[in-house]
Amino acid sequence: MTQVAPPTERRNPRTADIDTMETRDVLRLLREEDARAVEAVGAATGRLAQAVDEAHRRLVLGGTVHYFGAGASGRLAVLDATEITPTFGVPRDLFTAHFAGGLAAVTDSSADHEDSAELGAADAAALDETSVAIGITASGSTPYVAGALRAARAAGALTVLVTCNPDAPLRELAEISVVAATGPEALTGSTRLKAGTATKVILNSFSTALMIKAGRTYGNLMVGLVATNAKLRERAVSLLADATGDDEATCRTALTEAGGQVPEALVRLLAGCSPAQARTALGTHPGVRAAVAALDGHVV
Repeated sequence: MTQVAPPTERRNPRTADIDTMETRDVLRLLREEDARAVEAVGAATGRLAQAVDEAHRRLVLGGTVHYFGAGASGRLAVLDATEITPTFGVPRDLFTAHFAGGLAAVTDSSADHEDSAELGAADAAALDETSVAIGITASGSTPYVAGALRAARAAGALTVLVTCNPDAPLRELAEISVVAATGPEALTGSTRLKAGTATKVILNSFSTALMIKAGRTYGNLMVGLVATNAKLRERAVSLLADATGDDEATCRTALTEAGGQVPEALVRLLAGCSPAQARTALGTHPGVRAAVAALDGHVV
């Protein structure tokens, strides 16, 4: 019996002659195929929203998010997890990306361990009922991801599958399947293209929406940023000015007195309270809005 290839591995009739085209036409076709990938993510919004809401319930209980992947999909997961702390100011272990073969394999594609279900299970061994396990595989069949999801499910963790294959074999291992049906790639089998685009959009959307629900933003301002360099420190001052309408000098002083902690400085400016009061309010309430409301401040 002939095994049917997943959609991501089939030949794309729209790009069959791409190697005979002028450069501008090659780029146009690649762009058009990427646009199809983004549209495919839109169709998966309902399931993605469910994943965010269920993950948020786990995080409220002190849970953590774990990505599991290999190849291009896994590298995108590593990128997303790495950016969470500097973007939102959360502990580094809130998001962890587990890559088949470990960190050394991220930059060395010859260290291929995606066929090891045992390794996936071992990487998921520490998960519990508060954990969120997200398996990321364009084909929906990667053994490493299968092992991780199976172990996570046995531990009572929330299991989510992110895939580009509507008939993914691993869907049975996930409580929620987020499927972006991207279809054949511009170059047959190169899932770093359309599938990669869709995966990046899904992961960015998932982690950002989850952090918004956790109170890590104020409006559309990134108030949880960690100001580790001069550029980011200036961005923090500008952010405070945008949020409060106060002048730059006032915002800079508030940020300094808050030890560089943007949320604390913002609560102080919005509520007109002391640094200590702002710190206490943030310690007991999730997010700037909730902290200001607790202090009976006026939220703009």
